[in-house]
Amino acid sequence: MTAAVTHDPPPGTAGRPDRPLIITEDAELLDDLLRLCAAAGATPDVHHGVPEHGAGWRTAPLVIVGDDAARRVGGAPRRGGVVLVGRDQDDPGVWKRAVLVGADHVLMLPDGEQWLVDRIADVAEGVGRPALTVGVIGGRGGSGASTLACALAVTSAREGLRTLLVDADPLGGGLDVLLGGESADGLRWPAFAASRGRVGGGALEESLPELHSLRVLSWDRGDCVAIPSQAVRAVLAAARRRGGTVVVDLPRRLDDGVAEALAQLDLALLVVPADLRGVAAAGRVASAVGMVVRDLRVAVRGPYAPGLDDREVARLLGLPLAGEVPVEPPLLRPRGGGQPPGATGRGPLARFCADFWERALIEAGGTR
Repeated sequence: MTAAVTHDPPPGTAGRPDRPLIITEDAELLDDLLRLCAAAGATPDVHHGVPEHGAGWRTAPLVIVGDDAARRVGGAPRRGGVVLVGRDQDDPGVWKRAVLVGADHVLMLPDGEQWLVDRIADVAEGVGRPALTVGVIGGRGGSGASTLACALAVTSAREGLRTLLVDADPLGGGLDVLLGGESADGLRWPAFAASRGRVGGGALEESLPELHSLRVLSWDRGDCVAIPSQAVRAVLAAARRRGGTVVVDLPRRLDDGVAEALAQLDLALLVVPADLRGVAAAGRVASAVGMVVRDLRVAVRGPYAPGLDDREVARLLGLPLAGEVPVEPPLLRPRGGGQPPGATGRGPLARFCADFWERALIEAGGTR
């Protein structure tokens, strides 16, 4: 059980990685809290009362006060980020003690364990503004969506943003292959299939292959072709907490895992070949994707059929136009001497991606 009492966080602590402060003399409760801190990847400071001189009380990003210590803490200066933790669900006096210590939340174990782990992990990771998360999906097969997803991710990384490229299409052959990194060390999607609840953002990032200054989450060469929606939710939430940008290459077939990925997007680009068959197929994709994605835009790829241009394609689909995706040669394998699209910053596709990020980041409220 958790309950909230609203306070502003203490100045200077929002989003700052630091050590949580635990105040308790209850050995059994302390064992549980240390276990939860370990699960969240945090090492706490532990005291029986308010630390001497009050420095830790003022500066700790999170203070966890055992119910046994409430009276000893009662005279400390008021601050945000205080959680009062107990075990007795039926104790009516806990609310008086919460007011005494100025607690934001009252939490009872074991019911509130997952909430507390998440809160401690936020402290450990220094959570700030979430990543701008962009999905790319083809209006029909062969539309070049994977190429655009790679170019967007490479461009983002080249411009100095923390970038993660997520391959959400198990039947696409693997974006790590397209980037020439199929043998690169790091985990692939099947390693996260059993993930539930909270995945550490930093641990996720460090576990993935690094290619062209970005991290890539792709597929191995095994027979796993689906990831449970709970795992997709946990992994993408961890990626978003790290900030920067996340680019997701999406399949046109929708299952629970893909629907979860769509729900985490800030916006999606529907890549549409500029011919009547491409527009007709894209209309079916848009009707399905549009039920989940809040902001779906059209990226039109030529050459154009007679009577069509990018604005007409967007009009026929009833969606806002993101722009015209320039046609470039297929991805070149780096070990063969080539570079993936966007790597040099030159060329029409690289300019399209740079312009896209400039607009999207402004719309989202600045750099991440």
